[in-house]
Amino acid sequence: MSYSIQHLKETAEIIAKLSTDDCEKCVAELVAVRSRGGRLFILGVGGSAANASHAVNDFRKIAGIECYAPTDNVSELTARTNDEGWASVFVEWLRGSRLNAKDALLILSVGGGNLEKNVSPNLVSALKFAKEVGVRIIGIVGKDGGYTAQVADACVIIPVVNSSNITPHSEAFQAVVWHLWVSHPDVKINQTKWESVVKS
Repeated sequence: MSYSIQHLKETAEIIAKLSTDDCEKCVAELVAVRSRGGRLFILGVGGSAANASHAVNDFRKIAGIECYAPTDNVSELTARTNDEGWASVFVEWLRGSRLNAKDALLILSVGGGNLEKNVSPNLVSALKFAKEVGVRIIGIVGKDGGYTAQVADACVIIPVVNSSNITPHSEAFQAVVWHLWVSHPDVKINQTKWESVVKS
């Protein structure tokens, strides 16, 4: 079996195992944050940071949710990393944004944050602060979900079907899941371009 066949086979297995109930719980959280006039802050590191930037566009343009990703501001991110340290970059950014109980966090992460293993401590600090403020937490995470899955109000965990491919599948399925959300009739309020121009 070629690797291409194997990878796509694993992809199909993950789709079959994804929790639709968890997806619907996340959709309900997204509808609620929009209804109460809150903002959605999307946090991710590495490939998940790139996904966060894309997701911000979709939630703002398609879902009409005010939305931001700290990693989109490279100047502030690098200044805070240089001056204060990597572990506090997100929590201080959220403090500066006056995070409040009307808002929500969406965490995109492979591991979800784990202080004991020193994995994404910046996510853990941000999550702890969010819980203190009373912010609702949503996640799309891989593996066992780490700290995000422990504290989230709604979370989709990407099933592991091959322990050698946790990262690529987790990051790829972040996009699958958030595109499901913004396409969901409860969330989507604006038509996407190609769907508006294609004639049936």
